[in-house]
Amino acid sequence: MQTTITQTFQSHFSTVPLLAFAPGRINLIGEHTDYQEGFVFPAAVEQGIWVAIQKNGLTVCRLYSLDFDQEFSFELDAFSPKKGHWATYVMGMVALLQQAGYQITGFDMVIGGNIPVGSGLSSSAALSVAIGTSISGLFGFQVPKKSIALYGQKSEHLFAGVKCGIMDQYASAFGVKGKALLLDCRSNSHEEVPAEFGEYSLILVNSKVKHSLADTAYNKRREACEESVRILAKHYPGIKTLRDIPLEDLEKVENLLPAELYPKAKHLITEIARVHLAGKALKSGELQTFGTLLKASHASLSKDYEVSCEELDFLAETSWKIDGVLGSRMMGGGFGGCTLNLVKTSEIAIFEKKIEAAYLEKFGIIPDFIPVKIGSGSSILEEISLAD
Repeated sequence: MQTTITQTFQSHFSTVPLLAFAPGRINLIGEHTDYQEGFVFPAAVEQGIWVAIQKNGLTVCRLYSLDFDQEFSFELDAFSPKKGHWATYVMGMVALLQQAGYQITGFDMVIGGNIPVGSGLSSSAALSVAIGTSISGLFGFQVPKKSIALYGQKSEHLFAGVKCGIMDQYASAFGVKGKALLLDCRSNSHEEVPAEFGEYSLILVNSKVKHSLADTAYNKRREACEESVRILAKHYPGIKTLRDIPLEDLEKVENLLPAELYPKAKHLITEIARVHLAGKALKSGELQTFGTLLKASHASLSKDYEVSCEELDFLAETSWKIDGVLGSRMMGGGFGGCTLNLVKTSEIAIFEKKIEAAYLEKFGIIPDFIPVKIGSGSSILEEISLAD
């Protein structure tokens, strides 16, 4: 991909570019906790987005997307991000860097990647971080990684219309090969945790479904959490979010909250606890415990938080019955997308065969299988010329 991006850039713009890369991410555990300032456990993956960039001496930015086979240009002194268009991510990052006082001049850019569409590996976050990293590198801005992640999040909010948390951009920027990030979404700080799976491997199973109620349900879950905090604040003075409620107080919380709110609060409180337990399990190499936590996370997301769906439940619960599988859970916002599975490497072919046959028989859909390895975060890569 690195060579392809370089060659494409040279054929379009006839100069040698600077190259930047930012990865997609998985979240090992800690789902729907970020917007309650909780803890999440993401890791960068080897798949990602590459950006080739070079100054052009103009007042215009000329872009080309390899994946969409599209060109796009905009003037630096007069542009308006177009919601739903890939170039919006470039314009969004440029706008935020300009607002922060960085003096950007005209540039040419080629973008391409190898993140599978609809995989839940957060290609949009990788794109924003790759763009920010490339612009910072090209102009010598030395923008801190945390700032690039925050600009990427704000760009999603303002220009793409997606009210995402910080996890995706943060993991893309700070990822470390062979390690997961135990990320505190209140302080935006993290601890690196070795994520060595030995004779086991991580593999995503893409359900290839996305139910339309996802956005509405997401907003309702956020509102339920916020309402729970308002009620609980009367009994827990000073709490800001459900993150501040200790696990041992679950019974007390159940007595204080209406029946329709308690399960949502229960998920948040127990899921945050599972993140810390998962971190301890990986540090000590207790993969069986880690797998059990994956199962518990899925059950909570499905039964308490109600963001799963029939297809995801089927994929997770079917995998639990297959030899060599330590754990499986839905990953991401829910109502479709992927399950994350920890499977004995020698059993992956059998695992895929059994899951594919069962899922096809049940839903008439052949799922996609996406192996993932924990890779490094965003970086500037060496320049490559065609002569190399």
